[in-house]
Amino acid sequence: MIIFDGVTKRYQDGTVAVDDLSIEVPGGAITVLVGPSGCGKTTSLRMINRMVDASSGRILLDGRDIRDADPATLRRGIGYVIQHAGLFPHRRIVDNVATVPYLLGWNKKRARARAMELIELVGLDPKLATRYPFQLSGGQQQRVGVARALAADPPVLLMDEPFSAVDPVVRTGLQDELLRLQTELRKTIVFVTHDIDEAIKLGDTVAVLRTGGRLAQMAGPATLLSEPVDAFVRGFLGRDRGIRRLSFISAKDVRLAPVPADLALDDENRPLGTHADGRALPYGTFDPETDSMRVALDAALLSPDGTAVAVDGDGRVLGVATREALDAVLRKYAGGQTGDGTPI
Repeated sequence: MIIFDGVTKRYQDGTVAVDDLSIEVPGGAITVLVGPSGCGKTTSLRMINRMVDASSGRILLDGRDIRDADPATLRRGIGYVIQHAGLFPHRRIVDNVATVPYLLGWNKKRARARAMELIELVGLDPKLATRYPFQLSGGQQQRVGVARALAADPPVLLMDEPFSAVDPVVRTGLQDELLRLQTELRKTIVFVTHDIDEAIKLGDTVAVLRTGGRLAQMAGPATLLSEPVDAFVRGFLGRDRGIRRLSFISAKDVRLAPVPADLALDDENRPLGTHADGRALPYGTFDPETDSMRVALDAALLSPDGTAVAVDGDGRVLGVATREALDAVLRKYAGGQTGDGTPI
């Protein structure tokens, strides 16, 4: 656990970057710091590993004041991922990943063996290990950055807008990869972003900071969307926060209708498209077992008749969800709770 106890950062010119911040970052979970430019997100993150020192207040890491730790020693025990990965251009990928183990005195064989494990763990082809950073795509470099941060198996991982410099498709893949890794590793992750959608997708807890470095609200994503504390938080969440809330409603409750005759299927019962006037029309699909109502409604909007095609994990058709069936689920949950009792 990481505790900020009345932490303030004031620079010599009088600028206050973080103002009396008191929050608890739970262990083994992802806490996201989000807010507009100038709200102290990155400064707060960098105070955890003492790249920036607080002017007042305390930061406790597992009950110990970080001011009592040698900064270099502290940093070797905390993973750190930034934009553009920050890789050493003159080192091969395997040696970039092995940077911290080398600093800790591991021999080359052991450090490189650990690096190869992590290269595979973050979803990279092991053949890339002998390449240099300039030979990798931006998304691949970011995966290397994550692998390097995990190399010495630190309990804490700090991530400063690590996915903001890549295109939306790659960014989504990196977000999914981080969530997959977290289910295996259960690190204490502090993640900084300015993107509220990214915060809601990744965060077990989301802390919204105001301009001037003050905490506005800290809560789980579903609670944040349903119960913003004031106009600032509502404004930052955006006018479409109702749509975002649908991400926390499972599509399992949607009643499926039989497959209509105009939905063409292949030999393995996978959808090919709907037919009208001899033309194949588009359609949208969702998996009721794993997808949210946001995905189901998106699938309906992709279909001319407003019908979403339900498929299983292998893409085989289970039935269709009409707009009436989707509306019934929305009416059920409107103003209520998700299946696990969380407010929506």
